[in-house]
Amino acid sequence: MIGVLVTFTQTDKFDRSSIAKIADELRGPFEGMAGLRFKSFMLGEDGVRARNFYAWDDEEKARAFFTPELVEKVTGVYGAPPKIEYLDIVGFVDNSGT
Repeated sequence: MIGVLVTFTQTDKFDRSSIAKIADELRGPFEGMAGLRFKSFMLGEDGVRARNFYAWDDEEKARAFFTPELVEKVTGVYGAPPKIEYLDIVGFVDNSGT
């Protein structure tokens, strides 16, 4: 399993309601997406960083998702280019079923 942390940084603070709206509007295509375990939309405590975290079944699917076209699209959505970090998930706890 591989994690992907995508960070958008602005000099001005992101508006929480704007990030919540983005999450609401963009969640549909991710629901049931092959290879994607989960995705979260987050706003940093300082307000200048919006982050998305993905957990994928395999690295190939994760890297294939983040195309130059997608990077261009999300840059427009968030108003800042993303920094994309790939992380090896070596352990995972899922309490959603309890």
